[in-house]
Amino acid sequence: MKSEIFSNAEATGTGAFTLQNSKMLKVRVGLDGNPPEMFARQGAMVAYQGQASFDYQGAGGIKKMVKQKLSGEGVATMKISGQAEVFFADQASDVHLIELEGDAVSINGRNVLAYSAGLDVDVHFVGGGGIAAGGLFNTIIQGHGMVAITTKGTPVVLATDAPTFVDSNAVVCWSANLQTQIASSFKMSNLIGRGSGEALQIGFSGQGWVIVQPSEFDLATMNQSGQNTGPAGGAAGGGLGGLAGGLLGR
Repeated sequence: MKSEIFSNAEATGTGAFTLQNSKMLKVRVGLDGNPPEMFARQGAMVAYQGQASFDYQGAGGIKKMVKQKLSGEGVATMKISGQAEVFFADQASDVHLIELEGDAVSINGRNVLAYSAGLDVDVHFVGGGGIAAGGLFNTIIQGHGMVAITTKGTPVVLATDAPTFVDSNAVVCWSANLQTQIASSFKMSNLIGRGSGEALQIGFSGQGWVIVQPSEFDLATMNQSGQNTGPAGGAAGGGLGGLAGGLLGR
């Protein structure tokens, strides 16, 4: 039997996290000295070889659970353990790997695909304003380990040497040391006709970077798939929320 499809053989390598291709992640759990467990978005597993178990994970403590419930930010996760090679994907989105070396990254919960078990995960306010002042929420992941994120299309990495503003539905993640603020370009004229739709942006300042995808989240599609949406035309948490009621596993 002949076909070019057979050229898409399984990726080799003994590391814990490997890109099978641009759309798929391969994780080795409990093999070749790799950790016996890791975390991933619920429903993201597409195949596995070996012995693996998949367990729903709640939030890491009452405080984190309350914050995630109030904000709507985060991602419903599962713990994967055993001895297996496990493959993950998310609606054919592009997959990218980030290795944390004791530092931190702030990630839109909708873009988290998988991460190492030893990382600390929590929800933080964005913009410093809190709920009353219209602040948004995002997921902070820090420590030593790997994080796999997804983007809709090939992203751009913007240096923040100059003040940088990104649409809240296009931002993927940024270096956690940056200062953030909420900016609004809404005008009364937006109430007449179609309007620009660019009413809410995240402003960044400081030395660092911001990753932006070439696609905004389709909120209508998200609603149909059961995801929660909030005010300001964004997902729960004002444009940076994760899945409805999502809880990050620890």
